[in-house]
Amino acid sequence: MPEKLNPIRTRPRFKIFTDLEAETCAKQLKSQLKIENQIFQGNINKEVANIWVKTQHNEFWKPYLSLRIEKEEYQTVIRGILGPSSAVWTFFMFLYFIFSITFMVFITIWFVTKQIKSTDFPWAIHVAILSIILLLISFFCYKNWTNKGKI
Repeated sequence: MPEKLNPIRTRPRFKIFTDLEAETCAKQLKSQLKIENQIFQGNINKEVANIWVKTQHNEFWKPYLSLRIEKEEYQTVIRGILGPSSAVWTFFMFLYFIFSITFMVFITIWFVTKQIKSTDFPWAIHVAILSIILLLISFFCYKNWTNKGKI
């Protein structure tokens, strides 16, 4: 039975146990994707499956389902992650990294100039605050973009 999806998590995960072999699971997934007028596309092999919504335009915020088919002791386990494309995920992680580093650098410059009673960089605190604001904006943009692709 799949776990209940937590609405707070950005990339919900689930796990399904089955008595089918891994190859059988992969074949069934492939056969479901080949059905005419299907709204899904995907790449499937015997261990990994990536499935996404078929659209006319390349929309980065559409949902991607990544499945990993693994053989455990007496059962096959299908582990899934539902989330945005890796391009969106990587882009926003890059933004978080840049804005966080910018904040740390300029808050350190501001703090050091305060400690040594210098007036060389009075604008450093403003850049630090701006980087926090940009970090929050990018966070809310990410939340908005990923919620557009909800299934």
